[in-house]
Amino acid sequence: MRLKAKALVSGLATYVPGYDHRRPTGGTGSARYCFSVWLRHLILVRAAGALAGVPAVVAELGPGDSIGIGLAALISGAEQYYALDLLPYSDLKQNLTIFDELVDLFRSRASLPGEAEFPLLLPKLHTYAFPHEILGASWLDAALAPRRIEEIRASIELPNRGESRIAYLAPWSDAVPIRDHSLDLIYSQAVLEHVDDLAGIYRTMHRWLKPGNPMSHQIDFRCHGKADAWNGHWTYSDLAWRVVTGRRAYLLNRAPRSQHIRLLKESGFTVVSEAEARSPSVLRRGDLARRFRDLSDADLTTSGTFVVAVARP
Repeated sequence: MRLKAKALVSGLATYVPGYDHRRPTGGTGSARYCFSVWLRHLILVRAAGALAGVPAVVAELGPGDSIGIGLAALISGAEQYYALDLLPYSDLKQNLTIFDELVDLFRSRASLPGEAEFPLLLPKLHTYAFPHEILGASWLDAALAPRRIEEIRASIELPNRGESRIAYLAPWSDAVPIRDHSLDLIYSQAVLEHVDDLAGIYRTMHRWLKPGNPMSHQIDFRCHGKADAWNGHWTYSDLAWRVVTGRRAYLLNRAPRSQHIRLLKESGFTVVSEAEARSPSVLRRGDLARRFRDLSDADLTTSGTFVVAVARP
């Protein structure tokens, strides 16, 4: 009960005047993390047969502390990047530093940082070798051409303007300047567990994607430190969870894997690949809040999943 009591107190603390909602989100402040995440998505989307190469127009949900994952996409050959966040975390100076480090990683064809460096980063891969089969020598040489790299750097300094390759939208809404059926790929890394309107975001992503094109998402179903058991967030009543959430702009939607899969299918997607992470549950059925007592055993032991789904016409 120690973490549960702490979670309730931390939720109440958000009502104190001056509470700062823009805490660091973690992860994307590191160029090596961003490099590893982008290439994981690229490798696994290709392995699922959903894309042959680098997508031209990409969008990221919840880039967080930097737009580094999207910068990795641009450096590897993408032409346009939309960064969609709830709060404006990203910082120009940090983005430029991460960009320079990413360029060096791609120029050296570095191996992906793996489990030794980022032991909690999912999904796991069979190999962390640089994906030469996707980013061949001639392709990457063209992507890394000095003029193109300078164009991307200029876009970092002046996003959302004219010919910029980057649109940074925080906060974003359905009114963002993304045309229907214009995106080649949408991705997110540990973000969809924080989105309250899941049905709405899945419908919106379907509207944005070109028919037959993919989205890839790593979704984390763990409690994010709000309970003593990894799945202890399902023991809170709705009222108690509102206290834990407090005045935060977001926390967790507490949706299990089955709910995500159902909503994406109802929104017009077909799952083409999924890699689930399993963790044992120590909870008894009686420990669960009423709304979660019918969770399947599979949901209770699925702590994360990486899903690739394509938009049906």
